[in-house]
Amino acid sequence: MSETTAPAAGTTGPAPAAGTRGTARGKAARVSLRALQIALALFYAGASALPKLIAHPSAVESFDTLGWGSAGMYTIGALELAGAIGLLLPALASVAAVSLGALMVGAFIAQITAFDGEYAATPLILMVPLALIAWTRRQDVAGPAQWLRRPGRDV
Repeated sequence: MSETTAPAAGTTGPAPAAGTRGTARGKAARVSLRALQIALALFYAGASALPKLIAHPSAVESFDTLGWGSAGMYTIGALELAGAIGLLLPALASVAAVSLGALMVGAFIAQITAFDGEYAATPLILMVPLALIAWTRRQDVAGPAQWLRRPGRDV
């Protein structure tokens, strides 16, 4: 056996192939990431999008202060709901996280300019787990692109 194919000291079988996900640590990381995605999806759907989509008085007041009115409120609410759904779909989780992160940049700017920065930390805090999801789920983005490919066609 050559040096490159010899099993590592203390192992009793062939080494797992690169990219396998069988380790306990890897499984715990995947479960934790999935739990984070679900928690953020629930937050964005329930606490963030729902008040906008049902025109809760606090949301109406906030968007009136911004000067965006009900059209802006419903648009942002729909985008947040779409992002929440996307976080739950493995093939869209990375794209949804990046999109929600972009919304959080806008929310941060709105908090600073229109609301004197009272809750400006909230969008910044939410951008951290969104960036983590976007980075760790980035390999899953190739899935939807493969659906569009047909034999003999370059995309």
